Amino acid sequence: MPRSSLVRTLACTALFAAPLALAPSHSLQAQAASGGAPVVDVKTLAEIHVAITAVNDSADARQAQAKNKTGEAQHELAVKKRELIAEVLKARGLTDSAYQRQRFMVSTDVELRAQFDSLVAKMTGAPLPGRVAAPVAPGFVAASALPPGMVGTHIGHVTTSFVDTPEKVGLLPLAFSEAQVASQHAALATRATSDLAAMKLHAGHVLHAVDPTVVTTGPGKGFGVKRAALGVAQHIELAAKEPGASPNVKIHTTHIATAARSTAARVDQVVALAKKIQETNDVKEAATLTGQLASLASQLAAGADTNADGRIDWGNGEGGLQQAQEHITLLLAGEKK
Repeated sequence: MPRSSLVRTLACTALFAAPLALAPSHSLQAQAASGGAPVVDVKTLAEIHVAITAVNDSADARQAQAKNKTGEAQHELAVKKRELIAEVLKARGLTDSAYQRQRFMVSTDVELRAQFDSLVAKMTGAPLPGRVAAPVAPGFVAASALPPGMVGTHIGHVTTSFVDTPEKVGLLPLAFSEAQVASQHAALATRATSDLAAMKLHAGHVLHAVDPTVVTTGPGKGFGVKRAALGVAQHIELAAKEPGASPNVKIHTTHIATAARSTAARVDQVVALAKKIQETNDVKEAATLTGQLASLASQLAAGADTNADGRIDWGNGEGGLQQAQEHITLLLAGEKK
């Protein structure tokens, strides 16, 4: 198929598959510019989700066709898919980073998620997913839900309780808590872009939350995202090394550990940006760096769609704490079968 025909066909199919027209909406960006508190526009997120799903489904189907198995065709289809996803977000007045932050907020709030699922069900005709009880905190799993033996003990250090953490909480819930503090203070810095001292103050608070060995006092728990994330990787891998570990455990521990280590690597990027803010005497430079810091800090929990395919995977450096949590859920579900 000629290149122009291939691209045109994909675009038409994907847009036709989307069950709604996306009218421009700039409410979230306007709110962010005015410095207001983040508000989740659940209807917008549901519309975007349905539209991106249509783009992905159409592109995946075409990539699977025998006539499109050439390297050139696969590349063209991948490029066009990224373009169509970018157009979906642009039509709703959202950047990718803003969309990912809003999506994470919905995924970790049971009431917002219920609204989201209900809207998606109405738009697509798909049945509502089953409701589950909200956990005490993101990443938390009750001890009664863990597998028996040392496999469950090591998983419990990740999800339930660990002796070396503040209040003996699990390493993953603690990582989520510290990441939330970092993201909040990075966002506060973006509201003070004309005040160099305030930006430096909040940069210090971010540093304390992600790595208190760099800044020893602040609003965090004193443990840090990096130490907690590396602890998640270490203890989940100990579970996989136990003699009684099932193939299911071994598969998902790889996914969990990889996402956790990607989070720890992202902490290093956060630290570098925050240090630059503290070191500069240029207000404009600090303001630019502050915007970058806020985006990166939000990715500690949410992960990042680095290859722009509309989804965040546990691998390829994309994974965050949320992807680690998702695969813990899959791991535990597999142990019940």
